[in-house]
Amino acid sequence: MTSKKKAGSSTKKSAKKPKSGAKKTPKVSDTKRPVITVLIADDHSVVREGLVSLITRKTDMTVIGEAGNGREAVDLWKQHHPDVTLLDLRMPELDGVGAIKEIRSDNEKARIIVLTTFDGDEDIYRAIQAGAKGYLLKDAPREALMDCIRRVHAGETCVPVHLAAKLAQRVSGETLSEREIDVLKLMAQGKSNKEIGSALFISEGTVKSHVKAIFAKMNVISRTEAVASATRRGLIQL
Repeated sequence: MTSKKKAGSSTKKSAKKPKSGAKKTPKVSDTKRPVITVLIADDHSVVREGLVSLITRKTDMTVIGEAGNGREAVDLWKQHHPDVTLLDLRMPELDGVGAIKEIRSDNEKARIIVLTTFDGDEDIYRAIQAGAKGYLLKDAPREALMDCIRRVHAGETCVPVHLAAKLAQRVSGETLSEREIDVLKLMAQGKSNKEIGSALFISEGTVKSHVKAIFAKMNVISRTEAVASATRRGLIQL
């Protein structure tokens, strides 16, 4: 009698083991990586189409919206709240920096990557200062862009070494004042000191002082050189 009970008890215990093992087996869906939602903002349709094609090939990313200008980018961001936004720097209605500021005023944790053709130190500085978490040029390798999206999504900052060096130079260098930038813009239009003074409601002598300061800060010796350097750096747009 006793030996039969023990055998029955042993049989019951062994029958429970498979159930315990089944609970420990992870489901396939539990191991899938989350899909990164991406918003693309660029005023060139060919660029947008190319980016959509690249991103949709990746299993861990999807495009949830496309914007043709900065204003539309802000509206789509507020509608979809994407994980990462790819944003051009120069766009109609609202430029990239303006769009970054508006988006981050809605949510300061927004993750934005500037993807542009402009590599001036002032361009980079303004974008990062506004809150961009990444800055890439449009000729960057495909995988570099995909890696940047993943890194920014993970909370990292993504700025290539050569662009980071320009940013460091901008931060450590002498900064032009707002008035000096105004003078530079009018210089770029070919206006004389007298015309600049009239436009800004300052004396011709004051204009000359600003021009002298601009030359010294930018390490140039002529108006043409100053305008060329300012355009290249992103200080002014022609």
